[in-house]
Amino acid sequence: MPSSAARKLSTSTSSSAAALPKKFAVVVSFSGFSIVNKESKENSKEQPMQVTPYLFFSGNCEAAFKFYERALRGKIEMMLPHEGTPAEQHVPADWRKKIMHAKLVVGNVALMGSDAPPDQYKPMQGFSVALGIDTPAEAERVFNALSDNGTITMPLEKTFWAERFGMLVDQFGTAWMINCETKA
Repeated sequence: MPSSAARKLSTSTSSSAAALPKKFAVVVSFSGFSIVNKESKENSKEQPMQVTPYLFFSGNCEAAFKFYERALRGKIEMMLPHEGTPAEQHVPADWRKKIMHAKLVVGNVALMGSDAPPDQYKPMQGFSVALGIDTPAEAERVFNALSDNGTITMPLEKTFWAERFGMLVDQFGTAWMINCETKA
């Protein structure tokens, strides 16, 4: 069942879309929606959906994202604590410096996350963040960086489908799969 916020967005977008002239369309993405002119040459290509992993931490989101920034050679674009926001008054005093939303950009993709309140936090399980890496040397560098103080569940090595493939759980509990496919 969709949340009331999702239903509201769906309802408001549908009713708004119905009122748009036929040459316009509503483009929905995980970061919101926009109205585009279907006749514009800039919008002639189909807009692909972007899937963005969103990770929840038990109070160490800031440390995890700083670690990922170094390991993945990305850039933290947002690190928003509860403190200084309207949410500050709704969290315990010892939780105000915890992260409400973080965003790390690596190339043209993002990794997002936040600290989950202790009564709502559940350890990550049932998924892995998969990274496709172009060269074996870079795959080894990233694998070694992410596995620092973590647990290697499958060593990085050549497989029948990849120049290098390996799996690990990092020191923050995030499972990773590193894949460097064999070039055709």
